[in-house]
Amino acid sequence: MKIIVVNNYGQFNHLIHRSIREKVETRIVSNETPVEEIVADGLILGGGPSMERAGRCSEYLRMLDIPVLGICLGLQIMAVTFGGKVETGRIGGYANVEIEVLDEDGILRGMPRRFMAWASHADQVTVCPREFRVIARSSICEMEAICHESRPLYGVQWHPEVAHTEHGEKVFDNFLEICRR
Repeated sequence: MKIIVVNNYGQFNHLIHRSIREKVETRIVSNETPVEEIVADGLILGGGPSMERAGRCSEYLRMLDIPVLGICLGLQIMAVTFGGKVETGRIGGYANVEIEVLDEDGILRGMPRRFMAWASHADQVTVCPREFRVIARSSICEMEAICHESRPLYGVQWHPEVAHTEHGEKVFDNFLEICRR
C-alpha cells in the first residue's frame, strides 16, 4: 500500500509523513504535481498557510478515485472544492481544543466521545458542502471534522500528526484501514 502526502507548505507536513512511514510506503509530493503522477492507495492533503498556495489539490479531489484525508488547510480545500465556505475564525493561532465526536464514521471509529487536539482556527469551514456531513465539532468550530456521504473523503481541522493531539495515531490508523478496502 502507498500513501502520498501533499505538501501545502505547512509546518507539520513532514510530521504527517513521519506518522505513517513506518506503517506503509509513503512519500511527500509538491501540491503542483500533475494529477496523472499521483498513483497511490490514499492521499493526505497537508496543512498550509493559505488557499492561494493550494496548488492542484482541488484537481486531486475532483479527479482521483482514492480515499483522501484533508488536514487543516486540506479540510478547507475539500470544503471549498465541493461548494462549502471557509472564513476567518474568531479565534486564530494554535491552541489545545476539546473535540466532540458526533459520528464515529470512518476516521473517527473507536475514538473517545471527547478528546483534546492541537488546532489552528485562523481559517475554518463555516458552511459544510452538500453531500458532506459534520462528524466532529468543538466550542470554537462547528465543523472540526467532515466526511463525504458516499466517497471516502474526510477532513479534520486539527492536527493528528502532533504529539499534543490525543489519539492522533488512531485517526491515521483508521484512514489507512479505509485505504486498504
